[in-house]
Amino acid sequence: MTAPAVARHQVRTALAALELDERLRDDVLLATSELVTNAVEHGERPDRLELRLTTEELVVSVFDTGSKIPRLREPLPAAARSRGLQLVRALSLRWGYDPADGGKCVWAAFAL
Repeated sequence: MTAPAVARHQVRTALAALELDERLRDDVLLATSELVTNAVEHGERPDRLELRLTTEELVVSVFDTGSKIPRLREPLPAAARSRGLQLVRALSLRWGYDPADGGKCVWAAFAL
């Protein structure tokens, strides 16, 4: 099983106990997959996944071992790739990154 598939499974399992709208659940799962895929594809091994739930939002955080700052890029119209962070931005309320021990954390927040 690939790292994005493992992450989706873990998040799907964690979200099962919550009464979330199906569309929100799908958005969270897709964003999780994109965040983990970015870490894997850019050689910055993901090593932790966290979900944080408040009364107002759900935050998915992917921790990796790299220091490379994620950049939102405009993909070429014919390009089949380079849309991961664009998707995360479109699906989430907001997204960003923070330094973390041994690397960084890239996160996406979703309004509940």
